[in-house]
Amino acid sequence: MKRLSRLLSPLLIAALVLGSLPVAAAPVSAGDDLVGTTAVLDAASTRSDRAKIREVLARDDVQQQLLVQGVSPTEVEARVAALSDEEARQMAERLDQLPAGASVVGVLFAVFVILLVTDILGLTDVYPFTR
Repeated sequence: MKRLSRLLSPLLIAALVLGSLPVAAAPVSAGDDLVGTTAVLDAASTRSDRAKIREVLARDDVQQQLLVQGVSPTEVEARVAALSDEEARQMAERLDQLPAGASVVGVLFAVFVILLVTDILGLTDVYPFTR
């Protein structure tokens, strides 16, 4: 019996020590990444910002002014889709800060500036005076 207890005692001690250690998390595979709360909230915020911009740009008076400026609505839609999340957030904030009745002018100015910057960077060819 003493011999059996001498053999089992170290094994039981090792089992208790190993059992009490914290278990390391299993390695995460490529498709099992966890999505944080901030990432979900940022994505929802970005979608709402883009929806707000599209809502303003879909108005008839804005569409007419864009056509007067020589910009097609499909081109504007492509530009809105190409905006970074930060640019979309800033543009949506500007739309909220504009006074009532002046939003068309503000939106047109913002679209003009965005088109001008992308023309200067060589990403588009809308305005001939940027060459």
